[in-house]
Amino acid sequence: MNERIVIIGGGPTGLGCAYRLAELGCESFQLYEANDYVGGLAASFVDRNGFTWDVGGHVLFSHYAYFDELLARLLGGRFLNHNRASWIRIGDRFVPYPFQNNLRYLPKEVMSECLSGLQRVAANRNGTSKNFLEWILEMFGDGIAKYFMQPYNEKVWAYPLEKMSENWIAERVSVVDYQRALQNVLQQRDDVSWGPNSAFKFPLEGGTGAIYRAFLPYLGAHVSLRKRCARINTEKRTVLFENGEETGYDRLVSTAPLTELVSMLEPAKPDLVLAAKSLVRTSGIMVGLGFSRPCPSDKCWMYFPETRAPFYRLTYFSNYSPKNVPDDNSFSLMAEISYSPYRELEKSNVINDTIEGLVQTGVIQREWAADISSTHVIDVPFSYPVPTMERDRALSAIVPALDKEGIYTRGRFGLWIYEIGNMDHSVMQGVELADFLLNDAPQSVIKPYSFLFGGKNAID
Repeated sequence: MNERIVIIGGGPTGLGCAYRLAELGCESFQLYEANDYVGGLAASFVDRNGFTWDVGGHVLFSHYAYFDELLARLLGGRFLNHNRASWIRIGDRFVPYPFQNNLRYLPKEVMSECLSGLQRVAANRNGTSKNFLEWILEMFGDGIAKYFMQPYNEKVWAYPLEKMSENWIAERVSVVDYQRALQNVLQQRDDVSWGPNSAFKFPLEGGTGAIYRAFLPYLGAHVSLRKRCARINTEKRTVLFENGEETGYDRLVSTAPLTELVSMLEPAKPDLVLAAKSLVRTSGIMVGLGFSRPCPSDKCWMYFPETRAPFYRLTYFSNYSPKNVPDDNSFSLMAEISYSPYRELEKSNVINDTIEGLVQTGVIQREWAADISSTHVIDVPFSYPVPTMERDRALSAIVPALDKEGIYTRGRFGLWIYEIGNMDHSVMQGVELADFLLNDAPQSVIKPYSFLFGGKNAID
């Protein structure tokens, strides 16, 4: 309780850790956030025309009772409940998500190609795939891979699929067997309830960022904004900020991107910097378009595997809450576009390219462009931590070394593990770390990755 704990970063993980420390009665901690707002990648912004925008398409679902209770405490009943209405745009039609479960919506020749491919691999799944691309072909066959799984994942990850591990899949991808897919076609049955986000919540007002702003009254002076970390001296156990201020710590919780964290350390640790070069990220552009006309659809979000549109996902953000737009005669669309050295993006024309993609895919009519009353572009340097073949080797070199220095790295990019990078995972990483720091309690969220921490005893 008397050790000084410094938290770098006011995103979901940092706030979760700070909240739990305060809840446990700890007073000797301080959270430092580089921006003048909290929330990190889960922040929200209101533009001058009254449209609210998130940093990408976030929805609230949970694996943890503590997280559910925390949300209820923070926002009370100020949530809306939704059943997912998610679709994939293929050719001239929308197919319900998951694509592989709803092949009956496809043109007959495409449907036949997908079913035939699935049938061919159904009896030969032997778990010998060595990368994500091979896994796609082994699980779904060449038809589903051709029309959706391969082109969509190439767009979202902006990274060669054959260089990605297949070990991250878990609940992220619906694996359908041939008989189920066939029966869905023969019985003309919709199969849309798969996945943990088939039902989700969303704040009534203020976007996703409303959740994280609601932490602040509980933390008070324990949060310092506009404090960007510049250097961390591991011998003196001090943090130097860009404004020249310095603070000491006994234990340091960092949610900064791991690649940046290791470069801040002094004395320098070249071996960790070298290991971090194996960590790959996807960057993203989020394009928001506000329309002065009634919303034409009840869809939640849509996936776009084809090249006719630059975005991989599109959200009817006004359908999440009517408070996301200025009035009932408005609606908003939020497009997400990935880029990387493997998939370059011409940013200067991204709004026009997005509008043209909406027209080409039939989401809007061309004349609706005249009704666009607001545009909002967010460039996100760190969007997805890519689960590459080299990731675990790099993390197993970096994370235990930081632990020995009293530095605990957590969060979406702090730990660089996509599989536990949702909002509930991220908050709970911070919550459980607080319990560990004060009471040596086990950390269930990261327990499946104990091999990265030097063995089980390092985390529980």
